[in-house]
Formats: sequence, structure tokens, C-alpha cells
Amino acid sequence: MRRVLILGGTGDAAELAAKVSIIPGVEAITSLAGRTRQPVTPMGSVRVGGFGGGSGLAVYLREQRINLLIDATHPFAAQMSWNAATAAMEVGVPYLMLVRPAWTKVAGDEWIEVESIEAAVKAIPTTAKRVFLTIGRQQLAPFATLTETWFLMRSIDPPDVAIPNGQVLLDRGPFSLASERKLLRDYQIEAIVSKNSGGEATYPKIIAARELGIPIVMVQRQVLPPGEQVADVESAVAWLNQNLNLAK
Repeated sequence: MRRVLILGGTGDAAELAAKVSIIPGVEAITSLAGRTRQPVTPMGSVRVGGFGGGSGLAVYLREQRINLLIDATHPFAAQMSWNAATAAMEVGVPYLMLVRPAWTKVAGDEWIEVESIEAAVKAIPTTAKRVFLTIGRQQLAPFATLTETWFLMRSIDPPDVAIPNGQVLLDRGPFSLASERKLLRDYQIEAIVSKNSGGEATYPKIIAARELGIPIVMVQRQVLPPGEQVADVESAVAWLNQNLNLAK
């Protein structure tokens, strides 16, 4: 039995686990960070919680006799990706990153591209008094300094940090273009803050903003470790099949 560890927490990871679980002679183990209170449970085995950095993950790979490691975490979980790359190299386990392509700016988009959440706080147009934050629940606190701005905040779980003035919407994607267009109109949104997560599930908000002429403060991705990458689940499955016979 070959054992594949999937570092998950994304829709791509859940889809990958479902496909790997039906491969004869392969056990899929998905690791979830545990930050979402009611995560979508993937097929196969599941473990929840951190590893204790790269060294802790290396211990896990050895003790659990993991044959292949696939990092399918969120594009902004860069530290986890670096830990995974370090552990895989230390143990000698074949390692793949499943990284969905970032969104690219097209005609009609009004993006203000920044490198961090802190920079995003400063980049919000001064004319925007009603701002839609779509950055998850863990990085809302820095925006509380903008006391003259009202924020619409959307996340899967309720925030557990100090939040800025405004309203919280609890919801999980994917979201339709019609619903995103209606939300932006109903709440009279004048600017959006988003991470460049890529993928189709939340892209409708980008289209809706383009249609309505709403500027987006777009937080760019951090640098990921060097190593083999694929952009979709099908390519990850193909890589897995190619490497199963090479795994220890």
C-alpha cells in the first residue's frame, strides 16, 4: 500500500483526495490545519492540526512511511509550503505543489496591486467609504485603524480577532456572478480588498467589480519554494501515477 499525504484545506485538495482514494493500492491522507471550524471533509484518511514546522513534518513523513507528498494548500499558506519542501528534501520523499494560477489583470480591471495586508490598508482609495473585505477572517484587525470607513467582511467562520466597523457575512463559495453583482450593489461597495487566490470559486467578484467599475486592492502572493508545480488536479493525479513506482 502506497501512502500519499495531501496538505489540504482547499477545494482542489478535496477533489484530489477523492481521485487518489479510488486508485488501487493507494491510501490518501489529507492533513487539515484546523483553522476552519466546519471544514469540508475530504475522502480518505484525515488528520487535523499542525506538524510543528518542517522538522515536525519530516518526523511525520518518516513515522507514517509516507511515499509521496502533495502540497495543495491555499496559495497564501507560503510558510506551510516552505516547511513541506524542506521536509520532503530531508526525508527524500517526492514532492509536488498543486498551485492554481493567479488571476491576471484584463481590460476593464482597476487593480491596486500590493505586497501585503498592511500595504492594502494604506492603498484603499480615500474616496471609498464602503469597502468589501474578502481576505478571510484572520487578517481583519489591521483595517480597524480606518475608523471613517465601513467594511463588509465575508468569511466562512466568525472572526475571532478585533474587527473594523461594519458587517460580517458568513458564507462559503463558490459564488455566482449574479449574486456577487447584487451584493456589491445592495451594499453600495466602493472598493474591494482581495487576495490573488486564483481559481474559479471566487472569481465572479472580480468580474462583477470590473462590470461596476469598482477598484480592487489586490494582495499579491508570497514567493513559494522551488520545486515541481502543476496547475490543476488532473495534472497532480498524472504526476502521482508517474511517481508511484518510483516511491520508496
